Amino acid sequence: MKKLEELLEWGGMKRDILFLAVSGIALLISIFDLLPLPFDAAWIAIIFCGIPIVLEAVIGLVTAFDIKADVLVSIALIASVLIGEDFAAGEVAFIMQLGGLLEELTVARARAGIEKLVHLTPRTARIIAGTEERIVPAEQVRVGELLRVLPGETVPVDGVIVSGQTSINQAVMTGESLPVDKGAGDEVSSGTVNQFGAFDMKAVKVGEDSSIQRMIRLVQSADAGKAKIVGLADRWATWIVVIALTAAVITWFATGQLLRSVTILVVFCPCALVLATPTAIMAAIGNATRHGFLVREGDALERLASVSRVTFDKTGTLTYGTPEVTEAESFLPELSKEELYAYAAGAELRSEHPLGKAVIRFYRKSGREIPEAEQFEMLPGRGVSAVISGKQILAGNLELLKEKAVFLKDQEKKQAEECTKRGCTIMYLAVDGQAAGFIALSDTLRPEAPDMIKELKAAGVTPVLLTGDHGNAAGETAARLSIEEVHADCRPEDKLNYIDQCQKEKKNVCMIGDGINDAPALKKAWVGIAMGGTGSDIAVDAADMALVNDEIRELPHLVRLSKRMMRTIRYNLTFSMTLNFIAIILAITGVLNPVVGALVHNAGSVFVILNSAFLLTWRRK
Repeated sequence: MKKLEELLEWGGMKRDILFLAVSGIALLISIFDLLPLPFDAAWIAIIFCGIPIVLEAVIGLVTAFDIKADVLVSIALIASVLIGEDFAAGEVAFIMQLGGLLEELTVARARAGIEKLVHLTPRTARIIAGTEERIVPAEQVRVGELLRVLPGETVPVDGVIVSGQTSINQAVMTGESLPVDKGAGDEVSSGTVNQFGAFDMKAVKVGEDSSIQRMIRLVQSADAGKAKIVGLADRWATWIVVIALTAAVITWFATGQLLRSVTILVVFCPCALVLATPTAIMAAIGNATRHGFLVREGDALERLASVSRVTFDKTGTLTYGTPEVTEAESFLPELSKEELYAYAAGAELRSEHPLGKAVIRFYRKSGREIPEAEQFEMLPGRGVSAVISGKQILAGNLELLKEKAVFLKDQEKKQAEECTKRGCTIMYLAVDGQAAGFIALSDTLRPEAPDMIKELKAAGVTPVLLTGDHGNAAGETAARLSIEEVHADCRPEDKLNYIDQCQKEKKNVCMIGDGINDAPALKKAWVGIAMGGTGSDIAVDAADMALVNDEIRELPHLVRLSKRMMRTIRYNLTFSMTLNFIAIILAITGVLNPVVGALVHNAGSVFVILNSAFLLTWRRK
């Protein structure tokens, strides 16, 4: 059904382009008398371009008493035809339809993505009853039932782990870049993925109450209050119609010349006014595209110009979203850092854990060969165990060391805690039952991020960090970027509530994120921008724009471009309205006839198009 709608939409646009091309040729034939036709060729433009305008105006008036710019255009069209000024009527119809087509081209297809989010909903659950195990549809799970989740499976409902150790990928809910180790007594959320160990859990929230279902409802309702920006020509249409009709009627009564009244209607046709916004938007979208932004909503740049705050997700947006080794500390004098890395890389070589992979990547950069490991054992939710060069190696978290009766000295704990305070994740190592040291890993900040934040502040917007990561990691990132306002441990609804509160206080927010958990906030925000390279499809579908190449350094340019675009639109509107009023005075005094009047005020349309075109290559020096 969706593909059919898209085909119909594209088919309608191709038809409009064809009609405009034929009408343009017809107007050239009419004005230069190129072909000996039995009728004025301008009638082709009147039929192809004018009749749709008149029909739309009549339908709007009759069904909703909706007075738009096309009402005045229709009056001018009919009046021009009645007094025999066919070319003026065709020209006005052509210009108005051209403006309408440009406006259509600025409007993106309807946003999608709910379907993809729904597909994340777990389909089945594994219920344990005594010694029996049966698989049922996830929606049939009841509160209190015992479930088993195997490695690689999606958690079917919200619950609490009863037995087992594991690591859970919670990115769908929190955006965290690393799996979280879980054990008995820990909570797990539906939609998250069990990575390594099997576990049994008790169902606590099921069906519509589960976390993934709540997020789907958030995404569905998030943009309900985001009203579309109404075109200025339509907002001013009622006054334009009243002024134009009043001036035309008074002139007719005062002079007795119907031609002057029709000329007033023709010159007051808001052609330039209609073109003022879409031409500027089209040019600005072209500029944004050249700098890596895919604008999916036609009015997104208009919205961006009024934004006062930009909220950032951390992982995958300001950072790369992958852990990297930042430092290491050896507790044993006889064990160098290089040997510590070698033991860790050897032990983690067969591991699928992101921390282990990061250590292996780091070690391979040294060019040395990773030592062979024997008796490898994966310990879900704890780490790994292996024998390397005859030595028993443990690599994992603090719980693993405690289980194996390996204890840290106070000084060693303090060293690790200092790294933890800076937002690092710690991998501890033990050799032959003795604490040997640790390796600190953290998400890597994008190198262009500090300058980007500085430029955003200079552009007049306030950056805010809104992340699902823990306070230490969020605080460290914010400090390095000079971001004063930080909100950590945010779930999807927390981000949504923050944005909603800001916008109730008339502080329009632009949200920038990459994860599925950011989708509700991206939809709710005044403007949503998704990372198109690393971001999820659902986040991109929820956003108004996508940063195709993830080059966040271009964000300040986009903000400034939106403000420049709005200034260009205001210049266009001021010029077109001024020209119209001057043309009215000339029409009242009889200086202009309908054809000359149409040419004069369409010269304003040409100016508007040329002025907007400068936005294509604009960049602040």
